[in-house]
Amino acid sequence: MARNKFDVDEELESEFNLKHLKRLFTYIRPYRKTMFFTVLLMVLSNMATLLGPYLVKIAMDDKIPAGDVKGLIKLAVIFLLSLLVIALCMKYRIRTMNRVGQSILVTLRRDLFTHLQKLPFTFYDSRPHGKILVRVVNYVNSLSDILSNGLVNLVTDIVSLFIALGFMLIINPKLTMVCMIGVPILLIIVILLKNAQRKAFQLLSSKQSNMNAYIHESIAGIRITQSFAREEENLKIFRDVCNQYRTSWLNAVKIQFLLWPTVENVSTITASMVYGYGIFVLGVGVNQGVTVGVLIAFIAYLWRFWNPIITICNFYNALINAVAYLERIFETMDIEPEIVDAKDAYELPIVKGKVDFNDVLFRYEDDKEILKGINFSVNPGDSIALVGPTGAGKTTIISLLSRFYDVSAGEILIDGHDISKVTLNSLRTQMGVMLQDTFIFAGTIMDNIRYGKLDATDEEVIEAAKAVRAHDFIIELKDGYNTEVNERGSRLSAGQRQLISFARALLADPRILILDEATSSIDTKTELALQEGLQRLLKGRTSFIIAHRLSTIKNSTKIMYVNDGVIAEAGNHDELMEQQGYYYHLYNSQFAVLKAV
Repeated sequence: MARNKFDVDEELESEFNLKHLKRLFTYIRPYRKTMFFTVLLMVLSNMATLLGPYLVKIAMDDKIPAGDVKGLIKLAVIFLLSLLVIALCMKYRIRTMNRVGQSILVTLRRDLFTHLQKLPFTFYDSRPHGKILVRVVNYVNSLSDILSNGLVNLVTDIVSLFIALGFMLIINPKLTMVCMIGVPILLIIVILLKNAQRKAFQLLSSKQSNMNAYIHESIAGIRITQSFAREEENLKIFRDVCNQYRTSWLNAVKIQFLLWPTVENVSTITASMVYGYGIFVLGVGVNQGVTVGVLIAFIAYLWRFWNPIITICNFYNALINAVAYLERIFETMDIEPEIVDAKDAYELPIVKGKVDFNDVLFRYEDDKEILKGINFSVNPGDSIALVGPTGAGKTTIISLLSRFYDVSAGEILIDGHDISKVTLNSLRTQMGVMLQDTFIFAGTIMDNIRYGKLDATDEEVIEAAKAVRAHDFIIELKDGYNTEVNERGSRLSAGQRQLISFARALLADPRILILDEATSSIDTKTELALQEGLQRLLKGRTSFIIAHRLSTIKNSTKIMYVNDGVIAEAGNHDELMEQQGYYYHLYNSQFAVLKAV
């Protein structure tokens, strides 16, 4: 079976480097004062924590042998105060850093989503939508721990490490040297695991992306799946995708979890060596090299020396994992939008609707010419119909006019303004577009129609719906205009979805209206009613209409027959019928089919 896009691992085009971390720190920078204050509090907290073993040493070596009860009470009070300081600092850190971490994630996710909205149709056509979704949701969420706690913990643990080391040197320098034997061993192991762990999590991110893409595709195509009884076959594919994800996850965590037991074993062995050296070499006793209080306090500091190392290693683990996701996130953000405002772009003023195509040529990356020198002029208020065989270039013409793609040569003018030199927002806000693939968003019908003009009143929404004859079926629904519809409008018929989409485009009151197969899913009765509203609404607007149903375009100002990337014929209905060319034969063949039916 041929492989699909969802089960093909994505190749990473840009390897991780320090620039990725620098970019991540640009998101952290606005919170640096808060994080710095939090670090100071955590240093204070760790100093309070490290005070405990030293208080134990004093109690065991001085206060208890001397029977100093008041001294013990003072030590207990100091110890309780240190616990209170620790609790307050921890409460502040948990509340503050979780808020900071989530704020950073929101900003990162917002920037990624904003960038995705700028990318061209070709970006979405070339990859499963599930693989895009996983980057916005899962990959960004995977950075939560490292941003909320990891960075603060890293700084405070490094400080704690040196404070613990200072206490150890004060208590007994010889035992400290024994303790340091395990550090180089640990560093060697970390270096050996680094590359293997990073590659394992890169593979895991790819398998997660594949699984997410297949789930998304399966849900979107559930009707086709059930129609063709493909459930068992799809389950086999899903099981294979899940098994690949499980295998990669197990391999990744196996490498990840090698570090933690390694640190534990090294620290345990080091502690044993300290005990052995202290007892058998230095000797334990009041008159010996090491007192019982010194040994107990030193072991306590030893664990407080290794605990930060364990935490730093965990941070290193989290960083390696985050790197695998950062690579994918920033790789997406580095994809340059194909359609952008020119450096000297200006706002397109309110237009009347005159459109000129001057020697417009368009080709895709494979150099295949789709449009071959298109020339025509449209006056304000004209209604232009584009007809012709599938793939002739009709949709390409309106896509170029909306600047979803840029022309390869030539120019397109609106009221004398080259559309490549005006801002995209000022261009598209003056155009109403209803594409062949209608899309209904989750929400109410009122909200879906208002999508084209967010400040529209309810009365304006209802007026637009009446004009396209959508009002009658809307008021028959349970909650009328407040009826909730699912994503893609699954509760509505295809014709109802098109009528709502049409009302949305008309509500925006565009100067130029583009209709791509606007009536393809509307029954004949509804179409006749729709034509009445269209005649009034199209008046005074320049409109471009693509329709295979020729009865809907007979009244157009001009009909252009597009064939093989050129305009083969142009004129109104009567003129083209007199020519008895392409349009004449197309019209008669369609009429003959309808008559036979």
